Amino acid sequence: MIEHVYRRASAATLVHAVLVATDDERILQAVESFGGAAIMTRADHPSGSDRIAEVMAQLPCRLVVNVQGDEPLIEPSTIDAAVTPMLADPTLDMSTLSRPLAGDLEFGATNVVKVVTDLSGRALYFSRSPMPGSAAHVGLYVYRRDVLLKLAALPPAPLETAESLEQLRALSHGIGIRVVPVSHASAGVDTPADLERVRHLLSASHEGAPYLASARL
Repeated sequence: MIEHVYRRASAATLVHAVLVATDDERILQAVESFGGAAIMTRADHPSGSDRIAEVMAQLPCRLVVNVQGDEPLIEPSTIDAAVTPMLADPTLDMSTLSRPLAGDLEFGATNVVKVVTDLSGRALYFSRSPMPGSAAHVGLYVYRRDVLLKLAALPPAPLETAESLEQLRALSHGIGIRVVPVSHASAGVDTPADLERVRHLLSASHEGAPYLASARL
């Protein structure tokens, strides 16, 4: 699964380098086995943003894209869609993605994170609970490097802890998040059923056109 995510991220036109940050030696070895780049981090990070901040504190860059390792069907074009407004508007701190909810089942599912925005497309709130006018949140973030380092230095916020959603630390401390709507329904792997569904989709795609045809191998 991590190889699919890695190659999908590498295929995004606005991504210049891909690096896996992990505290698991097995993941490090898996990435290195297919020729990818990975780095070990501390094991005590409360969120993915904190883990990435440890790495990025040592690396120079303008923007950092956080693609979660459980999104093997992420489309490279959606990564570019999240990066684009950050390049166009230097006042933006962060960006992320949303997609339409797939009916009432997703609307009520606690494993599907929902987001509501203001009229300009900035996030008002994220929740696992149903919210009127919400869309499904896609767990991908783009940060300015200084914002990421600032965010990692802040203590977890009460809402972040209550909802178990790291992006609420940013909102609680006044860091704005632009939400970019996309139509592609990515398939995050949160449950064993999700894993089986993704395996089926990957198998079906390989039987037709090569699923990773657009990746730079």
